[in-house]
Amino acid sequence: MVSERPGRRRVGRPPTAGNPNPVDVHVGVRIRLRRTLLGMSQERLGDALGLTFQQVQKYERGANRVGASRLFDLARALQVPVGFFFDDLADGTVEGKVPPASATPADDPMQQRETIELVRAFYRIPDPTARRRLYELTRSIADAIDDSSR
Repeated sequence: MVSERPGRRRVGRPPTAGNPNPVDVHVGVRIRLRRTLLGMSQERLGDALGLTFQQVQKYERGANRVGASRLFDLARALQVPVGFFFDDLADGTVEGKVPPASATPADDPMQQRETIELVRAFYRIPDPTARRRLYELTRSIADAIDDSSR
């Protein structure tokens, strides 16, 4: 039986009473975001990586850490650069501080299912001119609502 010497601490993970590391949670959110944008199921992503969908779920929740080689495989399967998983990482997260409540995935409109489905539907429109007109229509409606609320 191996025991740790007193006063030694495991390197790499701050003591958080069993809570996932905020960086692991952020990476998991980015995995889920990209997988959903591609319309890929957890099962299909797991198959591409040689994992079960339950393992993919654990990565997405931040319950399991994603190692470097697995992150590289995820980037290839999800067709993004490795840096994608760290985009929008809050400054305090690296020190192990939890980002402010306003930065949680549930509050971020860019990570809500409705937004993701809207973006996927938008890019399924094959005609670039039609997409541009829809974009301009949406902007003009948002601007009109914004102007009327002032």
